[in-house]
Amino acid sequence: MPVVDISASAEDFNTDPYPFYARLREAGPVHEVIASAAEFEPSWLVVGHEAARQALNHPALSKDWAGSGKFPDALATAANSNMLESDPPHHTRLRRLVAREFTARRMEAMRPRIQQITDELLDAMAARPERSADLIKSLAFPLPMTVICELLGVPDLDRERFRYWSNEVVAPTPGALDNNAHQHLSSYLAELVEAKAKAPGEDLLSALIRTRDEDGDSLSPDELIGMAFLLLVAGHETTVNLISNGVRALLAHPGQLAELRGDFDGLLDGAVEEMLRYDGPVQNSTFRFAREDLEIAGTAIPAGATVLVSLAGADRDPARFADADTFDIHRAPQGHLAFGHGLHFCIGAPLARMEGRIALRGLLERFPDLADDPAGGPPLWLPGSLMRGVSRLPVRW
Repeated sequence: MPVVDISASAEDFNTDPYPFYARLREAGPVHEVIASAAEFEPSWLVVGHEAARQALNHPALSKDWAGSGKFPDALATAANSNMLESDPPHHTRLRRLVAREFTARRMEAMRPRIQQITDELLDAMAARPERSADLIKSLAFPLPMTVICELLGVPDLDRERFRYWSNEVVAPTPGALDNNAHQHLSSYLAELVEAKAKAPGEDLLSALIRTRDEDGDSLSPDELIGMAFLLLVAGHETTVNLISNGVRALLAHPGQLAELRGDFDGLLDGAVEEMLRYDGPVQNSTFRFAREDLEIAGTAIPAGATVLVSLAGADRDPARFADADTFDIHRAPQGHLAFGHGLHFCIGAPLARMEGRIALRGLLERFPDLADDPAGGPPLWLPGSLMRGVSRLPVRW
């Protein structure tokens, strides 16, 4: 089967990747592709739902890029010492230490504060005399950014610099000169962790610094930086896109928007799950590396190959979801892969869901005539194939 060059249609792909995934899925669940012009070699892209679940939890697929031998010139930083870029038993140890503090109780205790932050941001929107705004700047970014900063105990984070570095890590600007965003971010977080160690509080980062396992194990300084990196970046980037992609889907389906407004208590939770399935915040997983020859959905993948799992492609698979390309807030969406699957399932999923539900309900209740604002310009799609969303979302009311 020939290698599929998706990068040749990068602009169309960024705007709407789903037809590309559909064409691939029709030919089979796993394909060798070139996803971007910057890729060092073709990757194996998994687009079928069942195949994706298999790949996301396959013991022969490693997340440890530093140990893969694929990037001999790349320098790992302390920020790379995180759960997402590690395998068992190291991953098991890190997740256990974090899970001791990243509890449902701690997340639920954030609910009143999340509501308060949402209300304050919506107040500021409502006070705008022009009755229009960029929803990313006004709500979708500042809400999760404020929440994760307060949860970790770093409310004084230089958000503009952090936002730039974070964006360059997850969706690098094509042709950008700053190839050191990861290094800048790692150095910045090292200073944050050091300051927090000297002046601890009741926040999550202080708890992670203090935490000890039953056998006395604790996170090393580099692991604390890696954990701060993962929680801060993943803790806001994905939720920004959950909120903005969800609003885009609702505005494009006014009938369902009206139904949701009429029954938030009955429909909101399912609507958020459908937003995650239909146009989720993470388009493709980060790279996995084949430690040995293996097979996924009948396709042989050689040792040393890189594998990408398309969460977006899998969640539009008609073999798993009837009328998969149809947005339907009444759908029973159990089984979507927006938060991953298996041992790397997103530890922050309950927090993201809570923020999404509070933000969307508050926005729709406050602005009953919310609409797209064509005067704000066309959508600016995030580049690359990792994240799915826009960097600008003009709305009016």
